[in-house]
Amino acid sequence: MFRNKIMIYSLAATFAAGLAACTHHDQAESRDEHFQVTDSLLHSLLVDTVKAADAQSVITLTGSVAPDETKMVKIYPMVSGVAQSIKVQTGDRVSKGQILATLKSAEIAGYTRDLVASQADARSAKRVLESTQDLYKSGLASEKDLEQAKADYQKAVAESSRAGSVLSINKTNGKGYEITSPLNGYIIEKNVTDDMQVRADNTQNLFSIADLSSVYVMVNMYESDIAGVKVGDPVTITTLAYPDKVFTGKIDKLIDMLDPDSKVMRARVKIDNPGNLLTPGMFANIKVQAKSGPNLPAINVNSIVFDNDKNYVVVIDGPAKVHIQPIEIAKKVEDVAYISKGLQPGQRVVASRQVYLYESLKD
Repeated sequence: MFRNKIMIYSLAATFAAGLAACTHHDQAESRDEHFQVTDSLLHSLLVDTVKAADAQSVITLTGSVAPDETKMVKIYPMVSGVAQSIKVQTGDRVSKGQILATLKSAEIAGYTRDLVASQADARSAKRVLESTQDLYKSGLASEKDLEQAKADYQKAVAESSRAGSVLSINKTNGKGYEITSPLNGYIIEKNVTDDMQVRADNTQNLFSIADLSSVYVMVNMYESDIAGVKVGDPVTITTLAYPDKVFTGKIDKLIDMLDPDSKVMRARVKIDNPGNLLTPGMFANIKVQAKSGPNLPAINVNSIVFDNDKNYVVVIDGPAKVHIQPIEIAKKVEDVAYISKGLQPGQRVVASRQVYLYESLKD
């Protein structure tokens, strides 16, 4: 009987060991690196494809809005006189050909007199030429007299044309010399008032007019930032006036000159200005997306799982197959993570419910 009990205990131990071995085998299978998921689950998930991208860094700088020099004019007086009838103020919108001010000028009166006199001389010279031609045909005038009459008439016509051109350049009406706008835009500078004496040789312009449909943003770069900013780098721009409005552009010029006072070098960004929201002189905050290294695989930061001081992603291997992949992040720029180890361009990673899959694969 004692021997039968020993046999029963031995069989029980053997069965328990076999059951434990099967259980251990099943657990090992469940912890396999490739966790099986259904196709329907996989199709319901968002997927992010690993991209090859230039490693970038964000350089935060300041600057100011300036008018586009190719769409700005400064108006100087062509004649001397006294300013009258100033019709615009700084900030006003003006149209091409619009009268900005009028100058009462003695020079304009002289130009008008010259035109009238030259036109009278041309008419007189024409009559002399016609008379000389008749006399030449009758034999009462020599060929030399005829040639002289033709030359006098040509000189008179040329002088009349010159006087007319001068007066057309210096547009005038019954009140005096008209200063007009040469383009559509805004008055951004005004240096004249009523009854102010104006001289043609003065170096101070009377008006500055700019078309603000596009503007420059002049970026201040300190010496430590110069090496990181290149022509073509994309930028985002915000202003104090419109903090929720983001303007975008690219660095289109580096001005290779260091300001001796401020110790900054300037970069220029040309941007469209819909609605003319930006005006010259506005303060601007600029973020430059500068290249800072070789190409690295890049994914959205929302695809990453952080656990126990390490970063992971859930990689899709094929139909209904995923696995956990440890990664190392080189840097993050806004919502993009650049991966230095663990991923290759073209791989696909789960971008939604990845924490649930990670926990399922890990257990």
